[in-house]
Amino acid sequence: MESSDVELDLQRSVQAVLRELSAQAPALQSNQGMWRWSLHKKVERDPGKSPVLVRILLRELEKAESEDLRHVIIPLLHTLLYVLTKATGITEELYRRTYKFCTRLLTLPAPYCTVALDCAIRLKTETAVPGTLYQRLVIAEQNLTSELYPYQERVFLFVDPELVSPSVCSALLLEIEAAQVHQTPEACMRHVVSHTLQAALGDTCHASALQRKLKASPRRALERYFHAVVAAVEQMASEPNPSREGHLERLEEIYCSLLGPAAAARGSCCGDPLQDPQPSIPLPSPHITFHLWTDEEQLWKELVLFLRPRSQLRLSADLEALDLQGLWPDRELARASMLSTDSGIERDLPAGADELPVPGSPELERAGLQRKGGIKKRVWPPDILMPACWDGPQGLHRRTGMPSGDGELLPGVSRLHTARVLVLGDDRVLLGQASHRPKKRETQKFCLTPRLSLQLYYVPVLAPEEPASCRHSELRELATFLGRADPWYQNTVNTLCPAIHKLAEMPPSLDTSRTVDPFLLDVITYYVRMGTQPIYFQIYTVRIFRDLSQDPTEDIFLTELKVKIQDSKFPKDGFSPRRKGAAEGPGAELSICYQKALLSHRAQEVTGSLRATGLVLKALPTSDTDGSGPTHTPPSAAPVTDHTCLNVSVTEVVKSSNLAGRSFSTVTNTFRTATIQIQSQDQRLLTLLLDKDSRRMYRDVVRFEVAPCPEPCSGAHRSKAPWLGSHQPEVDRTKAKPKPLLMPINTFSGIVQ
Repeated sequence: MESSDVELDLQRSVQAVLRELSAQAPALQSNQGMWRWSLHKKVERDPGKSPVLVRILLRELEKAESEDLRHVIIPLLHTLLYVLTKATGITEELYRRTYKFCTRLLTLPAPYCTVALDCAIRLKTETAVPGTLYQRLVIAEQNLTSELYPYQERVFLFVDPELVSPSVCSALLLEIEAAQVHQTPEACMRHVVSHTLQAALGDTCHASALQRKLKASPRRALERYFHAVVAAVEQMASEPNPSREGHLERLEEIYCSLLGPAAAARGSCCGDPLQDPQPSIPLPSPHITFHLWTDEEQLWKELVLFLRPRSQLRLSADLEALDLQGLWPDRELARASMLSTDSGIERDLPAGADELPVPGSPELERAGLQRKGGIKKRVWPPDILMPACWDGPQGLHRRTGMPSGDGELLPGVSRLHTARVLVLGDDRVLLGQASHRPKKRETQKFCLTPRLSLQLYYVPVLAPEEPASCRHSELRELATFLGRADPWYQNTVNTLCPAIHKLAEMPPSLDTSRTVDPFLLDVITYYVRMGTQPIYFQIYTVRIFRDLSQDPTEDIFLTELKVKIQDSKFPKDGFSPRRKGAAEGPGAELSICYQKALLSHRAQEVTGSLRATGLVLKALPTSDTDGSGPTHTPPSAAPVTDHTCLNVSVTEVVKSSNLAGRSFSTVTNTFRTATIQIQSQDQRLLTLLLDKDSRRMYRDVVRFEVAPCPEPCSGAHRSKAPWLGSHQPEVDRTKAKPKPLLMPINTFSGIVQ
């Protein structure tokens, strides 16, 4: 195909992506997300098209900037950066032109400036050291061993077996297993070496000969070339003013040692006109583990297993003890003191005392409980102060090699691990637990927060019993809100909902030799790689009283709490009789006390009683103009939750009298609040339904209280962090307001204003 035909074909595909961003026609909406996927597949099958596509995308971005078409800027930026990550043969002029464009976008408001800054940081390193983005991405996602880049990532795919059908689970497992069969460590190291050399050397690199040589190399030689390439890239990228010429010289030496001086000299002098077309270098999908969410503690256990290998960590003595207490079972964060009974003289020590015991042996268990030569105290307090933001770097330095946006949380520890928890299923059921459970466990075993960046992702899938007509037109509230907030999320992720069911309903292919492009896996991979901007949601806690004389039951919800009036009544004993003259009618008499949500933040408490047939408490805004609900902040700022509130709808019973007698009608009243307490005043009991989950239904409720869920470690007590110096003041948390527990769901741009 001629160059003009290639450019015309890619231009049509880019225009199709832009049209579907503002498409209202059902014909276009039914295929949303396919154009972006097919566009990336075109350059993946023919890498020589990458420079042409980069020019087209850059031209469209400059056009959108001049015409102020902001709704296409972020999708085009993500598409461009994804192409640049995988491409080779991009000229330095194109890199610099793209970098300058990103810097011009820094004058725009958030989230445009935030996404542009993220792209500019990555492009600055890629311009000076080509191949850095691809190399770091593969090393982290495939957990390849590298001392110069020790970061590791893993995608945890969690599904609810009661909401996701077995056919959907089988389809996902087939795609994941089929992709990971060929992603051996040797194959990934070959991809890194080949891509880095081609990106740096350009046309002078014999791509086909290089890949043949790497495939024929034994494991030991391949590791040597891999570590040499990684060292050349990372050392150059760490310099404040890297020299591209010096970087090319180092890679040419590695290239000559691979192919030999004669072959390398022929390529650098005259090239090879008979060379085959440039072979494709695949970008391996991330390491994904598939889990059925059957245990509330399952996520915590998987994260602990992910952190268990500690070969690359350099911890202080206190933190080594902390790791043992946090990662080993049945070890509590407690102070242990034991008086030594030995003489302290070296000759009295038993033989072999200098040898370290084998992990898991009885000697190690005893060594953890006593110490020779004095008194041992574990000074790490169980009520250790947890940092306010545990979700780590929110995308800004995710691919630039920097450990964390807030530096080292503890001495000697940096966040080298990133866990990307992808929740697949119905709204609200698993997301709240994914954010709340690990933090609650941190109050007992403080081992994940200092070393782990937890990122949450969400892909909606309707329940199997949903009718087919609803699968294509109706998403749940959380997915609908995310789609309104971020149009690129709507086009890329929400379209997976019908696609997943379509793929699951297709019969399996009997032709095993035919290669099928894994659409679901590719879209999920694109989402977890490019979704770096979080939207924060407030988690609410509800205290449920079935008996006012007993302790309440506590639970959490994310988006909705629905209250219904039961037909059953209180037992006659233990309840005051109704007052005389009280009118019978539908519903129940409720006493309500709530704190009114005001923009001035003044505390205004409202109390009253009314007869109602039901209530609905919603945490999500009901329209695009509603200012309540989740908020988005750039990574450099703290999440703002001042305007987060509950929208309460009460179905009130109104009594009226006329010539025909008394009649009752209902009217819906709405108000906003941050906290609310409701108690039944007559013999009617209440039923609570949390997040539309029938498994979390509470019957025979007398009273319930709703408030923002606080951070599990923000209790009202004093604590002094032991790693702070003596000049640091003591942290007094008795006067501090409890920090709200926020759940960040990653999207591509956050909330687009």
